Amino acid sequence: MIYIIMGVSGCGKSSFGTFLSGKLGWPFYEGDDFHPQENIEKMARGEPLTDQDRLPWLLRLHEVIERERRSGSDALVACSALKRLYRQILLHGSTAAAASPTVCSHHHASPEVFFLYLHGDYDLIHQRMVARQGHYMKADLLRSQFEILEPPSDDENALTLDIRKSPLEMMLEVEKHIDSLKP
Repeated sequence: MIYIIMGVSGCGKSSFGTFLSGKLGWPFYEGDDFHPQENIEKMARGEPLTDQDRLPWLLRLHEVIERERRSGSDALVACSALKRLYRQILLHGSTAAAASPTVCSHHHASPEVFFLYLHGDYDLIHQRMVARQGHYMKADLLRSQFEILEPPSDDENALTLDIRKSPLEMMLEVEKHIDSLKP
């Protein structure tokens, strides 16, 4: 089982991934660690990333997901995965990246890969971003993330978690989800 923890910057992907990893004993891959240096520098300057900027990053994360799937391991991956196309690239790699949007929408979800969509409103997340220390992603980029956000649809194997809840409450929802998938 692979859970991709997704949502806009500042929604708590890293914190929740670390928390969930500690509770479940699964490895956690922080998506930010896989960004090319150019992307980090661009975000630090307050410039939003383009689809082209994100592609090498998404393909690196696809490789991590595939490696874990092939080994039969459970794992957690944090990645904003803001657009359906990005989620398709995470699941299907360069075949999804090369496909037209209509073809891409016909790729099926992987039964062992789920998205945990950390959902919250702009004001709450903006407050969190302003308060956090030492992250290169500037709070003024949050609006651009909300503008391109395509929340996962029903056919994308996604579990929506309300970030107003505590990490423990969200973890209990994830554990319930894991239990529901067992034969």
